[in-house]
Amino acid sequence: MRSSRQDTERHREAIIDAAARLVREKGFDAVSIPLLMAEIGMTHGGFYRHFASKEALAPLALARAFQDGVGLADTASANNPDDPDGALTELVATYLSTDHRDNPGAGCSSSALAGDMARQDADNPLRKAYESGVSDMVDAIEKLSGPKSPQSHEKALLTLSTMIGALLLSRATRGSTISDEFLAAARDGIIEGR
Repeated sequence: MRSSRQDTERHREAIIDAAARLVREKGFDAVSIPLLMAEIGMTHGGFYRHFASKEALAPLALARAFQDGVGLADTASANNPDDPDGALTELVATYLSTDHRDNPGAGCSSSALAGDMARQDADNPLRKAYESGVSDMVDAIEKLSGPKSPQSHEKALLTLSTMIGALLLSRATRGSTISDEFLAAARDGIIEGR
């Protein structure tokens, strides 16, 4: 029996969602089509009903993954509608938490894929999707910071780069005391430095 259009679209979305999570956990090179399809309980051959190749899926998966990071900022803003400082504090606390550190598949693509993207050519479509996602994150942080000012973009860049750096170092040293110290120091530095 053939799948309906709704089933086809649901399967396509499930593939994109699973790819978005897996690439953040493992990196692009480690996510094979059989692994991806097994994650959602479908056969390897079913992939090609939706995508011509893994390379065709990759930018879509990356864009979906970045939606989660921007979603953190949107949630913080919704939880603190009249309090830009509270919204930024919530975002920073969530981003620089042990839960975020320990669950890269559900976390920010900026940090999870920074190393992978640094090795890509500048004209690679995946690199372009990453750059767009990072830019969206900067914009989301800038909006949280209150009224736009000449310094707001620079502060958003500094905030995001501090969060990403601290998260990367915390993940790289997970299991040691310094891992938690990176998170706490960056959290305190961003919040106190506003």
